[in-house]
Amino acid sequence: MPVWLQWALIIAGVAASVFLTLFIRKQSGRIRRSKTAAQKTATFTEQRRASMIESVRIIAMAIEQDQVEYSEACIRIKGLLDHLEPSLMEREPYRVFLEVSDLLQHMPTHKARQQTNPRFVRKMDKERFEIEGRHADAIRRGATALRQHSF
Repeated sequence: MPVWLQWALIIAGVAASVFLTLFIRKQSGRIRRSKTAAQKTATFTEQRRASMIESVRIIAMAIEQDQVEYSEACIRIKGLLDHLEPSLMEREPYRVFLEVSDLLQHMPTHKARQQTNPRFVRKMDKERFEIEGRHADAIRRGATALRQHSF
């Protein structure tokens, strides 16, 4: 084999080694950044879940101590449970939060409520209070069960 061919093959081998070394370093940097991003996402998700669980327990405690309107509490708990554990609302005593929330779904809230005719708002409030009254015991039982539930 001629000397020039030997040198050409050595140079090609060195170039390939340099290229592969650079490629490996670049890929390992990407993997490291990906792992860091995944860890940050996992941490955020865990913190968000813990925050939602705490919110559910606080609302449940507020129900037990009659510090919140049952209708508002049911809507909030349903929204939180939709993210935490949706299947929980299919079982007793938690089903009441879904049922009451569904019964109140057609009622205007927030800005829409402020822009609604006051006479209609009073009618809706009367209906809402009747719904709360019919389901009060079940709501309290559900709240107690929620505070003791391990998510």
